[in-house]
Amino acid sequence: MRPAEERIGPIIERLLDRYPDARCSLDHRDPLELLVATILSAQCTDARVNIVTRELFKKYRTAGDYAAANPAVFEDEIRSTGFFRNKTKSVIGMAQGLVERFEGKVPDTMDALTSLPGVGRKTANVVLGNAFGKEEGVVVDTHVARIANLLGLTRETDPVKIEQDLMRVVPRSRWTLFPHLLIHHGRAVCIARRPRCGECPVADLCPSAEV
Repeated sequence: MRPAEERIGPIIERLLDRYPDARCSLDHRDPLELLVATILSAQCTDARVNIVTRELFKKYRTAGDYAAANPAVFEDEIRSTGFFRNKTKSVIGMAQGLVERFEGKVPDTMDALTSLPGVGRKTANVVLGNAFGKEEGVVVDTHVARIANLLGLTRETDPVKIEQDLMRVVPRSRWTLFPHLLIHHGRAVCIARRPRCGECPVADLCPSAEV
């Protein structure tokens, strides 16, 4: 099997051909909505988050709205996303940070975003790439971690180290797109319990393919 650096170009192009509409599946209209949705998406499906935020975004429109939210009420509003107490603390704390230090606006740098309560590098990557068009890193979720290993793009299991490996091999202009491609692929073909290698457009480029 050729080195990852030689395979990555064809892998991206074939996946893009298969999933031309691959994009962030969290519904949002602005950076604040995406930031809130991303925090809520931890260990929860994007589909469930979109159901919850459909009503949430009608009620809370500014960072000030979230900062002033009643925690008990907010917990109930996001309960179905799971871990609702921690997520409530994160969202309200994040919003208070925005109001106190950034005039209520979501900042567009990694350092500023990760200085907010409840915002780690993964969440910041989602917002920077999808709301601001800034290629600062590669989002690593469970699909990305699993498929990147199967494709032989990394041997790491720690998300931070996986991201570092992917940033070395994936062209920077594709850092935001690449996770979306893997996520779509993981849902449609490279399914964890029953991978459909016979239908995979990159099977000949994958050292783990069973064809």
